[in-house]
Amino acid sequence: MVNPPPFDRIGKRYDESFVERDAQVAEGNWLIGQLEPPARVLDLGCGSGLPTCKQLVDAGIDVVGVDESAGMLALAEEQAPGGQYLHRDLRDIADLGEFDAAVAFFSLIMLPKEDVPPLLAQLRNQLRGPKLLQIAMVLGDFDQFPIVFMGEPIAVTAYPPDDLTHVVERAGFECLELSEVKAEAERNRLEVQLFLRAKGN
Repeated sequence: MVNPPPFDRIGKRYDESFVERDAQVAEGNWLIGQLEPPARVLDLGCGSGLPTCKQLVDAGIDVVGVDESAGMLALAEEQAPGGQYLHRDLRDIADLGEFDAAVAFFSLIMLPKEDVPPLLAQLRNQLRGPKLLQIAMVLGDFDQFPIVFMGEPIAVTAYPPDDLTHVVERAGFECLELSEVKAEAERNRLEVQLFLRAKGN
């Protein structure tokens, strides 16, 4: 029998693990302030729908959430009803149409670095209007490095701040702001998180 993907096994424990999500909530509030309903937003790697999908849906935003974990999408349907949730590879977005904004909060860390620039370029091609992009990553400098997260083995990718900025700019964006936040990602484990805001050229 094939084991289910790690985030299917993690499930609701993912939300329970986060002690601090203030920075991500603040990013969602900033985005809502930049948009006028019925704006359309792509949440790339939407996970369980918390907190971002719920924030956006509650604000009257048309949300399309994409995730590779069917288990997490089931939680999103339950916890952030009203969005459209699609089970597919994060890189498979070309047929989803245009969006006013796209967010990728801690989802690009799951991709090899070689896949990030073409995905960002594809996102840029699908943005209209304000053409906003928000990304959250973990500070570091590694490519598909094996770790254990919530008891599950996964491989993760991370960038130093300058490298992340350059990758985003080369994909056709202007970086508006990059902030570093120290947060407790799992109980008793602190990490430095990067939150980047950008606008398509």
